[in-house]
Amino acid sequence: MEGKLQLHRRIHEEENPELLGFPASSFGEDNELRSAQCLRCRVWREMKVFRGKQSSLLWRSLGFQRIGRSSKKYRAFRHRIHVVSPSGRFFIVDFSSFFGGKRWKEHISRFGSVSAAVGAMVGSVEVPCVGGDLSGKVEPLPEEISPEFLPLVIENEGVIEDGNEEIREVVLGKNVHTTCLAVTEPDADDEITGDREAYMASVLARYRKSLIERTRHHLGYPYNLDFDYGALAQLQHFSINNLGDPFIESNYGVHSRQFEVGVLDWFARLWEIEKNEYWGYITNCGTEGNLHGILVGREVFPDGILYASRESHYSVFKAARMYRMECVKVGTLLSGEIDCADFRTKLLQNRDKPAIINVNIGTTVKGAVDDLDLVIKTLEETGFKHEQFYIHCDGALFGLMMPFVKRAPKVSFKKPIGSVSVSGHKFVGCPMPCGVQITRLEHINALSRNVEYLASRDATIMGSRNGHAPIFLWYTLNRKGYGGFQKEVQKCLRNAHYLKDRLQDAGISAMLNELSSTVVFERPQDEEFVRRWQLACQGNIAHVVVMPNVTIEKIDDFMSELLHKRSSWFQNDKIQPPCVAGDIGEENCACGLHS
Repeated sequence: MEGKLQLHRRIHEEENPELLGFPASSFGEDNELRSAQCLRCRVWREMKVFRGKQSSLLWRSLGFQRIGRSSKKYRAFRHRIHVVSPSGRFFIVDFSSFFGGKRWKEHISRFGSVSAAVGAMVGSVEVPCVGGDLSGKVEPLPEEISPEFLPLVIENEGVIEDGNEEIREVVLGKNVHTTCLAVTEPDADDEITGDREAYMASVLARYRKSLIERTRHHLGYPYNLDFDYGALAQLQHFSINNLGDPFIESNYGVHSRQFEVGVLDWFARLWEIEKNEYWGYITNCGTEGNLHGILVGREVFPDGILYASRESHYSVFKAARMYRMECVKVGTLLSGEIDCADFRTKLLQNRDKPAIINVNIGTTVKGAVDDLDLVIKTLEETGFKHEQFYIHCDGALFGLMMPFVKRAPKVSFKKPIGSVSVSGHKFVGCPMPCGVQITRLEHINALSRNVEYLASRDATIMGSRNGHAPIFLWYTLNRKGYGGFQKEVQKCLRNAHYLKDRLQDAGISAMLNELSSTVVFERPQDEEFVRRWQLACQGNIAHVVVMPNVTIEKIDDFMSELLHKRSSWFQNDKIQPPCVAGDIGEENCACGLHS
């Protein structure tokens, strides 16, 4: 029987790519062909370990990106592998006919030659990236790449509960290399013909049309898309950069610090801290606010332990990894709020070290608000003095809504907190990602440094910062004011209750926390429906975040389509809606057991 080493040599000796099962047109350059040949050899040499995460490392080591497979099992050579080559071409490698082991000789005999046997195993198709020519045409996907492969279940997420690891499959989106817009060199006569300008104008027009459609069906992520900043178009011709400390000018004169500090003063009043007692800046996103707040806490307490509930935003745990901090995950109540009984237990286990706590003013999935007063009380009752803990409040979305909700607990620097951050592109409605971070001035000296190059100081995470963002924030804060935001908050809460009631009236499991505009409900069975409405999902639940742009009409359209889809998902008694009592409580679950 021909061994693996001989097969390896035979493959390398092949010069005609079609003998390997690859149409010659699939390869633009020789080096890509060699990569494919080498890939075949590596596959054979590593056949016993070509599974799971190791398989991903194998493809990537050859410059290929593996994006999925048609089988959910990890058994070697029992499925197709979908890969994208270094140049962006899309290949399907079909190992479904592999026999392996002692039957390999029989497999070769059946096809007549090694080349034919390998060719039967390896098939490919080419999907060129959009923009390869000035026509801008998008080639349709061949039948082999059916929509069922996109998005693909390609990764497992481990969830550890009581020492046991529950493996949950995560559905990822489709690979953008299949639809990317290539950057090409201008032709010599482009300035004369105007073809390139016309092509780019058509691409942008199509993109704008897609944005309008996507905005119309946007429900799952907390972005306020109801804004108009036409008056600020006159400023887009300037490179505005607020590098360094917002309170100290640098030698770079094209900045917007006067707008930035005005915005910071507005938020300082909202969170009740005097001008001479706070420091802050406009960040590039909500994550940067969390990274900065936790960094300040770490600088104040270098040996401190970070405590965060399991439902905290992923950026909190990213900060712990970046700063090499010891991080303790605290359990949550069914609502998503931090479980202060579990928090107390874990504080007592680490009584000898300072505590750095992330408090959620609205969790990512359920919109739950941690009880800040109870968190502080728990710290005090377990023996932590105010100088032994640092609290960062992650108010990405609800940090700006809470002050306008009746009976809502107050986020205030009159309480022993260290920092608060919010996102500017969420409830405020800014067209670019940005955020606001406020901390106590007494804490910032540990981070701040003089920078001669700037003729300023810097305690930010990013050096250069978008100088347009403060202007957008200043503009909308001036237009709406406290009264305008209060009206928008009340509208969002009313519409959220309307959506929750419509879901429950239709027999769909749904939950809405008291201080939230995030409606949680059972996950739709159709991933295409999820993508169409851009729903955020986790396990068996999904959510809609009701923002000012989410109208009653949009909710009615969503419900009409959802109910129509459900009639096909659950058209017989064999398939029943999932039980989500473990996620949203028995009283909110409409499954056959709890309805």
